[in-house]
Amino acid sequence: MNYRHAFHAGNFADVVKHAVLARIVDYLKRKDRAFRVIDTHAGAGLYHLSGDEASRTGEWRAGIGRLIEAQLPKPAAELLAPYLDAVRAANPDGGLALYPGSPWIVRHLLRRQDRLTAIELHAEDAARLRQQFADDVQVRVIELDCWLSLGAHVPPKEKRGLVLVDPPFEIAGEFDRLVHGLVRAHRRWPGGIYALWYPIKDRAAVNAFRADLAATGIPKILDIRFEVRPPSREPRLYGSGMVIVNPPFTLEAEMKALLPVLANVLGEDGAGRFSIEQLTPN
Repeated sequence: MNYRHAFHAGNFADVVKHAVLARIVDYLKRKDRAFRVIDTHAGAGLYHLSGDEASRTGEWRAGIGRLIEAQLPKPAAELLAPYLDAVRAANPDGGLALYPGSPWIVRHLLRRQDRLTAIELHAEDAARLRQQFADDVQVRVIELDCWLSLGAHVPPKEKRGLVLVDPPFEIAGEFDRLVHGLVRAHRRWPGGIYALWYPIKDRAAVNAFRADLAATGIPKILDIRFEVRPPSREPRLYGSGMVIVNPPFTLEAEMKALLPVLANVLGEDGAGRFSIEQLTPN
């Protein structure tokens, strides 16, 4: 399975990931002090849902396609508002032609004093990012091996912010790289918020990853898991997770209010489910 962003833009995993991302950014905005978001696997920024990659899978129809049309209870609608406002801003003519990736969503949510560092290894995607954010003094686009950025770009000068690590999982060993990258970055910047995305496709691999995270001794690790279908015999993505280090104190309660609604909207045949678990104590 190819995890390049363009093939899966707007699918259920994107919806959950970006909803969590928007809630963290919204929390950081509660204080006047500036913050920085470092997106280590930024992708191309904007994705055409009628393009070759997204059309080939059509996954967005069961993700953002469902959510944007859903009648949501007021508490969930308020929690999702920053995220859905960004999606609508990417489609000023209405409809759903484009899906915004994480750097685009973050940029939409930033205040004048805040900054974004968008890091992308693939030259074509990095060039697209530079074009989208040309002359934007709040955004820095860097073409770099994303794993090197975890050692080179923390802590940011603002000393507040979020590191989003969203690997494509195209090669073996990504779970190990996530753990080692987190340990390296946390050693340099223990007060930062870290959000690590991972696919749920191989239950044994996920359990080993979670055990490795717990064994790091890093405090305040929250694991958010979301599944839209039961596991199958053949390897197939059926869920995704977000590991949050130093989560905002509001996040767990927000997820308890939001995830049941998302499970109802995005789950297949009533099979949507989720879990929220502290891997290490506060």
